Amino acid sequence: MKPDSDPSIDAIERAHLKDPGDASHVMHRYPAGPEFAGLLQRFWIPVWSVPPGAEAPQRVLQYPVSLIVVAHDYARFYGVVSGLSTTTLTGEGWAVGVMCAPAAGTLLARGSMTRYTDRHVDVREVLGAAGEELVTRVRTAMTPAPADPAAHAAAVTAFEDALRPLLPVDEEGLLVNRVVEFVEGDRDVVRVSQVCERFDLSERALQRLVHRRLGLTPKWLIQRRRLQEAAERLRSGPVDLAELAAQLGYADQPHLTRDFGQVTGTTPRQFADRHASGT
Repeated sequence: MKPDSDPSIDAIERAHLKDPGDASHVMHRYPAGPEFAGLLQRFWIPVWSVPPGAEAPQRVLQYPVSLIVVAHDYARFYGVVSGLSTTTLTGEGWAVGVMCAPAAGTLLARGSMTRYTDRHVDVREVLGAAGEELVTRVRTAMTPAPADPAAHAAAVTAFEDALRPLLPVDEEGLLVNRVVEFVEGDRDVVRVSQVCERFDLSERALQRLVHRRLGLTPKWLIQRRRLQEAAERLRSGPVDLAELAAQLGYADQPHLTRDFGQVTGTTPRQFADRHASGT
């Protein structure tokens, strides 16, 4: 089993607001197999070691998808966090997570995802006996040597076995997958009306679809993509904020600063300066 890239490089995803000096963990990433297209996107396996008494907060602008994470001390199903998701690493540990496709949340939850927005539950609450088996298999595989690729392969197989019964993805699920892909992949999408036009949906029908399948709104989808792209650009080098705001479809720089600050707790300038200094 081969990762998406050399885990020693640990390329930072645009959603992860990783501090530039954070060396707390190594992130291993693996793609989901073709069989799971439309249901699962990828697996990630962080293995961390944080000095005694220290903490390493991991801040993420989560994608519009549900997650399942099995760690050495917890096992959870996560709905989408509408603001900033923060996980604080301490001591030594590991986790195995799967990033689902947008369609998967409702299939796992057997109903609307609105119940899980900004919250998580024990994975056994949604998967039942299959969740119990998943946790046992992942911990059995990972505990002896959490950096071992063979352990990763066994853990991923355990996830696949637990989630395979959700296939095939339903037609509504495939539609919400396409909606999210459209919004995330085209920076020119800055209005909900553009999404409605692309998919020949009324605004009410689009609202119902996104609310049920993701627990959020179409407007949130657009804002989240903008903020992720802003973070990615800000940490990559010098950026003219007024120009960046215009490129992301904001009316002006203050609107970008307001949105970025409300969600991340820092201004675009402060974020850029921290990454420029490498601390």
